[in-house]
Amino acid sequence: MQRFETIVLGLGATGSAALCQLARKGNAALGIDQFAPPHQHGSTHGETRVTRLAIGEGEQYTPLALRSHELWRQLEQETGSTLLTSNGCLIISSRAKTSVTHVEDFFANTLAAAQRYGIAHELLDAENIRSRFPHFKVVDDEVGYLERDGGFLRPEACVRAQLTVAQRLGATVRRQERVIDFASTSGGVSVTTERGRYHADKLIVAAGPWLPQLVGPGLARHFTIYRQVMFWFDLEVPVDAFAPSCLPVFIWELQGRKQGIYGFPAIDGAGGGMKVATEQFGAAITADAAVQAVSEEEKRAMHADYVAPYLSGVSARCIKALSCLYTVTPDFAFVIDVHPDSPQVILASPCSGHGFKHSPAVGEALSEIVTAGASRLDLGAFSLRRFLAPG
Repeated sequence: MQRFETIVLGLGATGSAALCQLARKGNAALGIDQFAPPHQHGSTHGETRVTRLAIGEGEQYTPLALRSHELWRQLEQETGSTLLTSNGCLIISSRAKTSVTHVEDFFANTLAAAQRYGIAHELLDAENIRSRFPHFKVVDDEVGYLERDGGFLRPEACVRAQLTVAQRLGATVRRQERVIDFASTSGGVSVTTERGRYHADKLIVAAGPWLPQLVGPGLARHFTIYRQVMFWFDLEVPVDAFAPSCLPVFIWELQGRKQGIYGFPAIDGAGGGMKVATEQFGAAITADAAVQAVSEEEKRAMHADYVAPYLSGVSARCIKALSCLYTVTPDFAFVIDVHPDSPQVILASPCSGHGFKHSPAVGEALSEIVTAGASRLDLGAFSLRRFLAPG
C-alpha cells in the first residue's frame, strides 16, 4: 500500500487546484482521476467559462472570486499559459424577467456585492446596451450590469496549468485509474482503485458528478446531476464584431422563458463561431448514464428558442455542440465540508453551475483545511450540515 499525506479524488477544476495548492505547501499529495484530465467527460471543459467578481448567488462567494483572479494570474506567470481574459461581463435583467439564474434576486445580489466590495461596474439602460452592444435584442424595460474585470477562463488550460505546477512541485498524479471506494482507518483513510490501494492522513473527494456514487445514498441525495449542452453557432457578420474587444461575456435573465442564456465572444476567429447556452434542470441522471452526443433536434431548438429571438448576427448553422454535467445542491450553493461520519474525509462540491471561477481559491482553502485545520476564508455558508437533520 502506497502512503501519502493527502489523496485527492477527481482532478477537474477543484481537484487540480487542491492538488496544486497542497504541493505548494510541501504536502505529499496524490491525485487520482478515472480519465486523463483535462477531458470532456465531466464538468470542466468547453473552451470557456464565465468569471465575474460580484457574485449574484451570494456575497459570500465574492472573496473566493477575488482571490481566484489573483491565483489565475500567478498560474499564468508560472506556466506561460493564457487562462483569464478580462473583456467584461454583462448581466441583463428586468422586473419582467421570468428566468432565474440559480437564485432569486440574482441581479440585485450582484449589484449589492459590487457595491460592498468596490468592484468596478456600470449600469446600462436598454438604449445604452443597444448602442454599445447591438448584438443583443433587448426590450425597453431591460437593464444591464457591466463589470469591467469580468470575462472568461479557458477551463482545459486551467486544469492543465494546475496539474503542471502540482507535479513540478512534487505531487503524484494517477490518470485513467478508477476509484472503487474509500474507507476511514485508525490511521487515516484508504482508497481502493482498480489498480491497487493507497493510504493517506486526509482525503479530499472532488469527484464532481461522480461524487454521489462515492459517498453513499444518505449523502448522495443532496446532489442531483443534470446534463447541460453548449452550442457554437456560425456568424452572419464579420467575426471582428464578435471579438472579445467588442463583445463581453453575458448572462441574460430572459422574459417569457423559464431559463436564461449565457454566452461568449468568438475566440477562435472566422469559422469558430460563438458559444451560447442555456441551463436545463429537467430529468436527473447519473454521470455514467449521461448521453454525450447532442442531437440535431437540440441544435435546431436552441437556435429557434434562445438564439434567434435575442441575438443579432448569429446563424442557425451549429458548428459544434458539447454536453457537460452539473452537480446541483438543493439551494444551488457549494458543499465544502468534512464528511459527517469520517473526519479524515473532506467533501468538495463547489458546483451547481457556477463553480469554475472560484476553483483556485477553493483549492487553496482545501489545502489550508488539510494542513492547518481551517481556511482563512469563511466557508461556513458551504457546510453540508445545512441539509442534515439535527442530531
